[in-house]
Amino acid sequence: MKLSEEFKEKVIVALMEQRENFGGSDAAYAKRYGISPAIYSRLKNGERANIIAESVLLNIGRELGIDLRERKWSVAETDVFKIISEDIVFCQQNAKARICVDDCGIGKTFSAKYLAKTRQNCFYVDASQAKTKQLFIRLLAKTIGIDSTGKYSEVKANLKYYTKQLIEPVIIIDEAGDLDYPAFLELKELWNATENACGWYLMGADGLRQKITSGIRTRKVGYRELFSRFSERYTTTVPTGVQDRRAFYKKLITDVLAANMSDSNHMSMIVNKCLENDSQGEIGGLRRAESLLLILENQQQNDRY
Repeated sequence: MKLSEEFKEKVIVALMEQRENFGGSDAAYAKRYGISPAIYSRLKNGERANIIAESVLLNIGRELGIDLRERKWSVAETDVFKIISEDIVFCQQNAKARICVDDCGIGKTFSAKYLAKTRQNCFYVDASQAKTKQLFIRLLAKTIGIDSTGKYSEVKANLKYYTKQLIEPVIIIDEAGDLDYPAFLELKELWNATENACGWYLMGADGLRQKITSGIRTRKVGYRELFSRFSERYTTTVPTGVQDRRAFYKKLITDVLAANMSDSNHMSMIVNKCLENDSQGEIGGLRRAESLLLILENQQQNDRY
């Protein structure tokens, strides 16, 4: 597949923009995305033609989340966004650790990725893509900009050392419940090694809570200690009462649609459809709202033709 010039330029622009939020050196930043410092320097100086392989650009585009067909969502400062922002800023500024456990489809991942793109030394890792300890540690190393390809023990040692050299780093681990047991234990070791030097933030849904609760109940090694290090509580935004829960989702969906709909005439219809319970009795979240909005926009476009 040949990459379009539009895609290439968008990747390089995003690469340059993201550098502003990376507190390490240019060399470390280049390594994070699999390119040499010399190549990065040439890109930084405006060179473009034939200096970086398309396969490398494709990898960088994937890691930066570049998608020419992806819908561009405007940021809505929902209650979820505000609470996660407050948590992550607190963890970053005070080198503390917290856990966010909440419903799916309320904007947790969107909020975390946005903060990772806009705050210096704020790193985002999707644990569902690196479930074993080998994959997890190497992905963490690559994310903060160090070599991830050497001996596992050396990669981990360098990860712990380099993290402490950064200014107010915070590492967000999304889908943390997907980590297998050995990988989960590595979190305790990483916290111990970076205490008072790095903030940590775990995110997940009910599976993460169940994993920790079960581990503590069965006295499985590491879970009680980890929960203690991560503040011994969960950040949750969605209320449990039926009416409060419905009101929360109504406000959440309305806030996001208001920031992303040019024509609000159909907003109530979309919100009401999302609030209808599915076969499991669950309310539809932001993913359902996005799908309904896309269907509506496609219908409106077809009507114009």
